[in-house]
Amino acid sequence: MALAKYGAGIIQLSGSIGGNTFARNRYGNYVRARTVPTNPKTDRQNDVRAAVAFLADRWAATLTAVQRTAWNLYGASVNMKNRLGETVHMSGYNHYIRSNTIVKMKAGPVIDAGPTVFELPAQDPTLAISASEDNQLLVFTYDNTMAWSTESGAYLQCFQGAPQNAQRNFFAGPWRWIMGLPGIDPGGAAGSDATPAVFAIAALQRQWVYCRIQRADGRLSEPFRADCFVTAVSP
Repeated sequence: MALAKYGAGIIQLSGSIGGNTFARNRYGNYVRARTVPTNPKTDRQNDVRAAVAFLADRWAATLTAVQRTAWNLYGASVNMKNRLGETVHMSGYNHYIRSNTIVKMKAGPVIDAGPTVFELPAQDPTLAISASEDNQLLVFTYDNTMAWSTESGAYLQCFQGAPQNAQRNFFAGPWRWIMGLPGIDPGGAAGSDATPAVFAIAALQRQWVYCRIQRADGRLSEPFRADCFVTAVSP
């Protein structure tokens, strides 16, 4: 489905209509031929679909009316951005699925109680990574003074993108979950953690990652990114 923004005619489109896909990057709006992705039904795809199906059923059959109302109030109170950059409000159901899908896939306890703090967790503008071919490790560096770092049940959820050629300037996926760094009370997370790459990496490739902060009450931040060029050997 495409989103359209009207002014003196259409001033912006995002999504697909017929055989065309409309989008925007840092250079402005563009249109390309629509491609239909294949559906290989990988184990990971099936796991995500199973998690979403489980949570949809749990929302309808397990959550109490009070819990659903709390999630709906959270959704109505929290501003989100759509693909056109406009402010929208997701439903409580959407937030419940959004917050719990990662939790369910990683066998954590599902968070049924709706958040009582009506704001998304802040993003971490200091996020940085390094990567090296020799040990196949990604090193995440982050701000360990943020509130999630010292909160039991909170996580920095980290995702690796498929490595790209060095000249590539944009990346939109595929992504693979790579680790969840837990908040530690007391003491806080380390501020820098290494993890094995899930996509094999080679020197001079460009590597993107993104993270989301997940608080113990289920609130999930918008994604924030970092990238680097893969080195031959670790520093």
